[in-house]
Amino acid sequence: MASTQPVQAYRGRLLHFLADPGLETPADNSYEWFEDGLLVIENGRVKAVGAAEALLGTLSEGTPVEHWPEHVILPGFIDTHVHLPQLGVIGSYGAQLLDWLETYTFPAEMRFAETDWAKSQANLFLDQLLRHGTTAGLVFCTSHPQSVDALFEAAEARGQAITAGKVMMDRHAPEGLCDEAESSYRDCQALIDRWHHNGRLQYAVTPRFAPTSTPRQLELAGKLVADNPGVLMQTHWAENKAEIAWVSELFPDRADYLDVYAHYGLLTDRAVLAHGIHINDGDRQRLVETGARIAFCPTSNTFLGSGLFDLRSAHQAGVTLSLATDVGGGTSLSLLKTMAEAYKVCQLREQALTPFQAFYLATLGNAKALHRDDEIGNFAPGKVADFVLLDTDATPMLSLKQHSTSLRDRLFDLMILGDDRVIQRTYIAGQCRFDRDADPISEKGVTDGRVPQ
Repeated sequence: MASTQPVQAYRGRLLHFLADPGLETPADNSYEWFEDGLLVIENGRVKAVGAAEALLGTLSEGTPVEHWPEHVILPGFIDTHVHLPQLGVIGSYGAQLLDWLETYTFPAEMRFAETDWAKSQANLFLDQLLRHGTTAGLVFCTSHPQSVDALFEAAEARGQAITAGKVMMDRHAPEGLCDEAESSYRDCQALIDRWHHNGRLQYAVTPRFAPTSTPRQLELAGKLVADNPGVLMQTHWAENKAEIAWVSELFPDRADYLDVYAHYGLLTDRAVLAHGIHINDGDRQRLVETGARIAFCPTSNTFLGSGLFDLRSAHQAGVTLSLATDVGGGTSLSLLKTMAEAYKVCQLREQALTPFQAFYLATLGNAKALHRDDEIGNFAPGKVADFVLLDTDATPMLSLKQHSTSLRDRLFDLMILGDDRVIQRTYIAGQCRFDRDADPISEKGVTDGRVPQ
């Protein structure tokens, strides 16, 4: 992050969250909305935020002010569960979870043994995140250490807040993807030493899920967590009924699926468990007691036929929740489209998901889930200036809804009708890293993530 970046200001409609707005009508003190707001940035961090009328007079003469009166200025989206190697299999036909892994995922991941391929895909992946307004994320790489190096190198070049890890997987996978418990431990420790807390990068210990790790590997994964304070742990949990039955067969001495992770020291307040669909009140209580959190992945849950997440029960129990795309089982990198699918899942469960809760989850809520809310997630002064400009008139369908007047309805329009076309610009630490009008990123192209000058 540059230390001499001059003061810049961005004026427009501005929204950010201060606290969880809840599942019903949000408290006024849970968010700030400025119909005419100003975001002031200095040295890549937020200097001030508020009503433009109040802040414009505090700027030094000559401070550049970009005015976007028809756009919404929002903290950058954060994705809490997404797979680097799966862009090429997104939307593939006709499989549920375990078949999906065998048919699509494992063959795609095999290619990451090639360092050049891993580097090209890491650049493509991060470019696409930026194109979709995602400025930070928690990412699964592959079982190849070079896949982690490639992603962190690309993220470092962009200044992006990325948390990621090498998949630990020593059984029930193709030979070219399986590692070995001891060597996997050594590889992960070396990656932690090289990358964790290097700039804005963080490491996540990443056993794929219990069935693909032997007890010895899970034991060593727990050792990595215990010996390296501050690392996260990410895995999959209770996504599919066949998966849950398989875990019971493989770990007959454990009380249930969650107990497997707890037994090996993986169930802590730095654990992010993707899915958590088929669970009960006891599971939720254990999550609350340990601080472990769930990444709700609605597009993959419906696409793979896994089930419908019970958002209300988890929220009411006090579980820390986040919202994630889970590409490639998920069908879009857009957190807007993910919000829309989450709304539909809740509808099918006869539950409510307000746009306030959805936008909170995609920004400050997800930052809290990743223990990064001291750095990103809203526009509190001192935080890194990761933000997006949303074009509320980006598509013909959105244009038809311009009569919406309440904030709730305007946000709802964006989350139901919005997609990557809504993203006008994406900023990382105050630097424009994607500009819809200036950057010729194609859906198939690979760039270095910089906006052409």
